[in-house]
Amino acid sequence: MGGLRVQGLGNALFGPIDLAVGGGERVFLSGPSGCGKSLLLRAIADLDPHRGEAWLDDVPRSRLPAPLWRRRVGLLPAESAWWGESVGEHLPATHPPLDDWLSVLGFGPEVLDWPVARLSTGERQRLALLRLLAQSPRALLLDEATANLDPQNCARVEGLIEDYRAAHRTPVLWVSHDPAQRRRLGDRRLSIRDGRLEPEDIDPS
Repeated sequence: MGGLRVQGLGNALFGPIDLAVGGGERVFLSGPSGCGKSLLLRAIADLDPHRGEAWLDDVPRSRLPAPLWRRRVGLLPAESAWWGESVGEHLPATHPPLDDWLSVLGFGPEVLDWPVARLSTGERQRLALLRLLAQSPRALLLDEATANLDPQNCARVEGLIEDYRAAHRTPVLWVSHDPAQRRRLGDRRLSIRDGRLEPEDIDPS
């Protein structure tokens, strides 16, 4: 079957949830604050305790070491963590697409020498995406990937995600509070309500 699939996934706040995201498919997720959207992504990434199982390209999470699963199923959190002093410390020393990706996101190569403390919230958000893609994930879990960005940088991030998805047929599960974005990019749109997934009821206007 391929793609990303979860069955019976749940914790104290949501579930059990069954969901399949095919290779190259974009599924957008919405719902009221506190309904469990971010926790669902964290459960799929195996970062929080949960019930149920997940598969990537028909390989179950339980058969892979946790670090390998988390590299393959890449989570971009709403707030990224930074542990080194400079941007370059968080990125591979050699990675062929890196300069191209920096340019797509509106940066020059000099950003690698910048101290993390100098970065704005939006700059951290864009660079966290680049850091994630440099790990070559085979599935993307995106938690408000463009929430803090102006329209120009939002378009840059959307474009890079689209290019990566198309090139690798990457399944994408994307939490977004932007109805226009969900309409524009989503192959399917789902909502979490009362701990369950259901089709999103979205205004077509």
